[in-house]
Amino acid sequence: MNNGSGDSYRVLVEGGQGEYEEKKSRFIATIRKCESEAEAVSFIEEMKKTYWDARHNCYAFCVGARGELTRCSDDGEPSGTAGRPMLEVLLGEGIRNAAVVVTRYFGGVLLGTGGLVRAYTRAVKEGLSRCTFGWMCYGTELEVTIDYNGVGKILYLLKNEGIEPVSSEYTDKAALRLVVPGTKLEKLQKDMTEATGGKVKFEKIKEFYFVDKERPERI
Repeated sequence: MNNGSGDSYRVLVEGGQGEYEEKKSRFIATIRKCESEAEAVSFIEEMKKTYWDARHNCYAFCVGARGELTRCSDDGEPSGTAGRPMLEVLLGEGIRNAAVVVTRYFGGVLLGTGGLVRAYTRAVKEGLSRCTFGWMCYGTELEVTIDYNGVGKILYLLKNEGIEPVSSEYTDKAALRLVVPGTKLEKLQKDMTEATGGKVKFEKIKEFYFVDKERPERI
């Protein structure tokens, strides 16, 4: 999935856990936000200790804005039947900075390679259905300064764009601190300038990535 902008990517906001059963084998998928390989490895080791008595603890993770770092493991399952299908679910959903461990308690019945691929894929999807996602957007922290006559017009425009000031200071003028997605910045500045007859002033504080809370998602 993609939102159509190269300046944003889908991220895990809150992890979750789901379970799938196939021929008495239990597949428990635990998903967590991980922003580095070290975090992902630590999470995987934690799950292995938690489910030490399970037959398998297979994993996959994808880290980086463009998915630069990916790893997966079948943990003793036939090659290509667990880790790779799990990773493909994450990549297929466009999710970044997330790791998943699927724990299998063997039920005594062999599933075959096709059955394993389906079971691990289904388990990850069950886990994802219990997670919350958002968009990591590239944007600008902007300070907007305007006289009191123009404050109402500025706030009206911001409301229409779904942007709420991070902070505001009122002295002889109003100073509003905003976080604006990069895709909205140029148009918003143009609209504010027109609405105030050119009396508004802008100062870019910094550019950075941030989670757009106006776009929470669940799969």
